[in-house]
Amino acid sequence: MSHNQDMTHANNCVYALHYHLVLVTKRRRPVLTSPMLEAAEVAIRERCETRGGKLEEFGAEADHIHALVSLPPAATLAEFVNAVKTTTSRRLRRDFPQLRHIGDALWSPSYFIASAGGAPLDRIREYVRAQDRPD
Repeated sequence: MSHNQDMTHANNCVYALHYHLVLVTKRRRPVLTSPMLEAAEVAIRERCETRGGKLEEFGAEADHIHALVSLPPAATLAEFVNAVKTTTSRRLRRDFPQLRHIGDALWSPSYFIASAGGAPLDRIREYVRAQDRPD
């Protein structure tokens, strides 16, 4: 593991779990404006903090958002993503009436999430294989 990676210390573990999350609007409609994206960023930051994590970076375009988040090991990714989608959709529809006309869902039912950071898998495999196993 890289020594420059941000580590979080908890009661019983030290971890560095970072995830790249991408949410796409339903049918890739370009409906998101700058004020909407600012509101979505705040909502995602709150969801991360509620689960003991942190929103590291946020970027977006009119039809999708990217979030780099760090979460503790106890966080369930599917539940976290569902909470983010639900919270952002409800808040944006509440605060931006122009989104109410787009139907029953703001986000596509699918999403992308990948672990991020740390060493490449090949390097980790080499390190694990190279352990000096006792006889």
